[in-house]
Amino acid sequence: MAFAQAARLRPIEGAVATVGVSDRVAFLRKTYAHLGGALIAFALITAGMMKYMTVTSLKLAALGNTGMGFLLVIVLFMVVAYGGQRLAQSETSPGLQYLGLGISVLLWSVIAQPMIWFAIIKFSSNPYAVFSGDDMLSAKAAAVLGESAIVTLAIFIGLTATVFITKKDFSFMRGILSISLFALVGVALASALFGFHIGMIYSGFVILVMSGYILYETSLVMGYFRPTQYVSAALMLFGTIVTLFIHVLNIVASSQRR
Repeated sequence: MAFAQAARLRPIEGAVATVGVSDRVAFLRKTYAHLGGALIAFALITAGMMKYMTVTSLKLAALGNTGMGFLLVIVLFMVVAYGGQRLAQSETSPGLQYLGLGISVLLWSVIAQPMIWFAIIKFSSNPYAVFSGDDMLSAKAAAVLGESAIVTLAIFIGLTATVFITKKDFSFMRGILSISLFALVGVALASALFGFHIGMIYSGFVILVMSGYILYETSLVMGYFRPTQYVSAALMLFGTIVTLFIHVLNIVASSQRR
């Protein structure tokens, strides 16, 4: 997503496309292994906070749903996400790279919770049980969350396979994706400041833009990252996938009845 500016749009010395096949395969394996680990950690941290820190999680969700709270979330996300990406790109310290990835996983876990709470509470037969931490996840809510995760993974896998199979370079999409992302952020900021509602149509546009970023970022992973930048590559893809999941969940949850 916004992390893609870290990569250059031309082959660089030591980039994946310029090294041997074995080194390239090893880089791709490490990248997607780290991506999988980050997604598992994201799921565990999110579920753990919502289950064992329910009151704190609900307060954060409530804050994020206010105009000024949402504005604060956007600002903090931009600052911390940029810092996390810079740490993940460190060539001198593997520890700093993993610190950047860990910070981003924790941040995204907090950002995703308001939308997940929306789905859980909407489909709960007893909201008071949800607030108390008992009987948190109804069968319907679990189905909605599972369906959203499956749709998200299907989009990601399908688009990733498209790049790998066709070997087409989608790095030319950088300009239009950057403009689209700034437009989406601008609409979100306007919504926070002026109090108008952005719903499923907005989420639909976000999904479209994130789909474009998957094509673009996969091209960067295949040809523009150095072999030592697998943590940075995983972090870039991770942010896009979680953003995609949040907005797929919004559409799935909003379009279904209790």
